Amino acid sequence: MRWRQFRNAPRPVVRAVASSLVVAVVLGLAYLAYDVALSRGAMLPGGDLRVLLVAVYVAVVLASGSVVTWLVVPQPTGSGRRTVRSPWSAALGLFAAVPIAYLVMVVMVQVLRPLLAGG
Repeated sequence: MRWRQFRNAPRPVVRAVASSLVVAVVLGLAYLAYDVALSRGAMLPGGDLRVLLVAVYVAVVLASGSVVTWLVVPQPTGSGRRTVRSPWSAALGLFAAVPIAYLVMVVMVQVLRPLLAGG
């Protein structure tokens, strides 16, 4: 039953999750490039801003997941053509973006960084 639900997910939900994933991967790659540059001894302006960048990463991924889900996933209306949106749609996107942000950052730092930094 769950496998069928996973394979036949509603398109708006897939778009909302995919948008959070795309934002997380792009920002994660930017963080990874910054982290590898610092580990190789590059003198970057501002010093070591990794903690700030992770905080910005999390905030942007959660905010974008919330906003995109609010825009893309309307509530069921039954009959009629009116699109109904509510804060619950935004909350759904926020809570769906949390594990995406975490898992992408884990892959960037624990899997890709050792490969790029040479150990």
